[in-house]
Amino acid sequence: MSETCSRKTAHGVPFLSPLSLGTQRKLHRVWTSKERVSYNLLMKLTLKTPVRALHMVGPTYAGRLNKLDIDSVGDLLMHPPRRYEDYSRVSPIGSVQNGEVVTIRGQVKTSRNVFTRSHKTIQKIVITDQTGTLKATWFNQPYIPNTLKPGSWVSLAGTAQQFGKGVQFTSPEYEKLSSTDMREKGTTIHTGRLVPVYPETKGVSSKWIRSRIAPLLPLLASELEEWLPESILKQESLVPLPKAIVSLHFPSALSEAKKAWGRLAFEEMVNIQLAVQNRRKSWDRRKLGKKLVIEDSKLNVFLSSLPFRLTQAQRRVTQEVLGDLGQDKPMNRLLQGDVGSGKTVIAAIAIYAAFISGEKSALMAPTEILAMQHLETIKKLLAPFGMRIAMVTSSMKENLTKYDVAIGTHALLYKTVETGSHALVVIDEQHRFGVEQRALLIKKSRTPHILTMTATPIPRTVALTLYGDLDLSILDEMPPGRVRIKTWVIPPHKRESAYRWMRERIKLGEQAFIVCPLIEESTNETMLQVRAATEEFDRLKDKVFPDLALSLLHGRLSSRKKEEEIQKFRKGKTNILVTTPVVEVGIDITNATVMMIEGAERFGLAQLHQLRGRVGRGIKESYCLLFPSNPKTQGLSRLRILGTAKSGGQLAEFDLKLRGPGEIYGTKQHGYVNLKYAELSDTRLIATTQRLAREILEENSKLLKLQSVRTKLSTLEKDIEPN
Repeated sequence: MSETCSRKTAHGVPFLSPLSLGTQRKLHRVWTSKERVSYNLLMKLTLKTPVRALHMVGPTYAGRLNKLDIDSVGDLLMHPPRRYEDYSRVSPIGSVQNGEVVTIRGQVKTSRNVFTRSHKTIQKIVITDQTGTLKATWFNQPYIPNTLKPGSWVSLAGTAQQFGKGVQFTSPEYEKLSSTDMREKGTTIHTGRLVPVYPETKGVSSKWIRSRIAPLLPLLASELEEWLPESILKQESLVPLPKAIVSLHFPSALSEAKKAWGRLAFEEMVNIQLAVQNRRKSWDRRKLGKKLVIEDSKLNVFLSSLPFRLTQAQRRVTQEVLGDLGQDKPMNRLLQGDVGSGKTVIAAIAIYAAFISGEKSALMAPTEILAMQHLETIKKLLAPFGMRIAMVTSSMKENLTKYDVAIGTHALLYKTVETGSHALVVIDEQHRFGVEQRALLIKKSRTPHILTMTATPIPRTVALTLYGDLDLSILDEMPPGRVRIKTWVIPPHKRESAYRWMRERIKLGEQAFIVCPLIEESTNETMLQVRAATEEFDRLKDKVFPDLALSLLHGRLSSRKKEEEIQKFRKGKTNILVTTPVVEVGIDITNATVMMIEGAERFGLAQLHQLRGRVGRGIKESYCLLFPSNPKTQGLSRLRILGTAKSGGQLAEFDLKLRGPGEIYGTKQHGYVNLKYAELSDTRLIATTQRLAREILEENSKLLKLQSVRTKLSTLEKDIEPN
């Protein structure tokens, strides 16, 4: 492999590249040939150019790339490989050994398609060099003989396998060569080097992505502006951004790739920290909508009326919340507590504090099921004190200004909160709301107090990174009397025994949930073993529990139907509720003691913890049965952690190490940041970038004088402060 080259391309673009001069000349030839793309188009390409404008992309491939979050040329260059194949060992054909991962170069001697009786094709090619010959075979790629014609030069890379008295390649990577390529080393991008393997989607292979990225690097890598000062680069041993991008895709060694990833992870985490800390500064500058004046005597009467004693953790958090409500600036606090730790009671106390101050409140939940659960709880606690409470739906025509508390889903944003008439807004499971929806809360010139709550366990590093703009309160103590839920992973051969055991529990007057990952059966091959709620409901009702009353609940049901099924279950009219994860939050049935979860390995540990929190709400012993859809999955040891972990926080920390932040919550669509390079478990990186972000945002910081930093900060402000 050649040394890194520092020069200017034929277009005068400064470029640091680990690719040889021969490779750069080859890429230049490819991208300036008449049959591909004109010189004028090359000169117009920028990082913001839509990816559809690239040669051999167009609308069809642009649609496919969109599934990979690639919309512009810059997005394509920032698309990171998930691993590298080491094809850097180049060997003469005569020296290739069985089992060796190697690249060979030679001339095609014969090339043909072989047709099988089943009308499939096998491609067979013989390659030769001065030391010997080697056979290569592919399947159902009939175009290969037309591409690799006899007499052409080719580079093949793969694992050599014994075949008769010699070795051969099966489905190797291939790359056509010119006579110049044969003379020069380092001229290939699919073979003979560390080859990047990318996240793919249907119709877009890693080879296709490499072919699109490689010609762009000499042209556009230098357009990635280096905005970090030289002092920071030296202090943290970071490579410059243009070089990092080139080394990310085509490193000369794994050590070089590691440095590139480290630089890009630093960049990514600094951006997050800047956004979070700038959001906090922006919040602190906001004007409070209405200041609350809380009468302690009235508040104490309410607290003494509660049908239970607050835990020490609840008392501590209550003081933190009430302290915020008495300030001149709006509260922006996140309340995190395990399932059943009593978060709704804290919300009720805050709502009552606003009420005795003569102000209105709103409570927003992500689903109607959870909103209805909150309605019941809040009515039970606050209605006796004369508070008027309304459930808000999208079809509601009634004037809501006469109510003291409005409870609902997204409709609240448009019917009540946006009017600015509420002094306090409580948001449950805030990560389930989109950025645009949350932004509506702060669009007005005066901002309400905002208390956000989540039962999703948050690892400490995630909280420090993603919620640095919020004051954090944690309910780390469970109310007395809460039973610990016994959790078992059930192998397939014990399924029938589990059904018989569940029947015995139901005969004792108890009830059960059966949760399926899907609503309807999937035709995707990888999902064929995953049980779906509708099919499972029919099977259980007809063949397993024909003598019991079963109900079906999922997100596609109408609001009326959902409420009807929940009420039937709550009143004991049905024994088993077959459902999707829609019951993850918001259902409190004290008589439900069994939670059976199908396809358990498909859920994050934190989501499984939330689901099993739907049982054990009363004094009866409760159970959670986990059924993996694939008994041989590597995730079984992860599932067993549920039976030993003492808190949701422990589960979240464990899941963070195994699966990353995007998977902690069971889905990547919950509004959490989707990191490409950085790891939220990297505490050193988090601490370093937090410190740097604070320095950048200081008024008299020397860093802030840099135009590139000001530009970066301006971009971040646009992202987090909608007009």
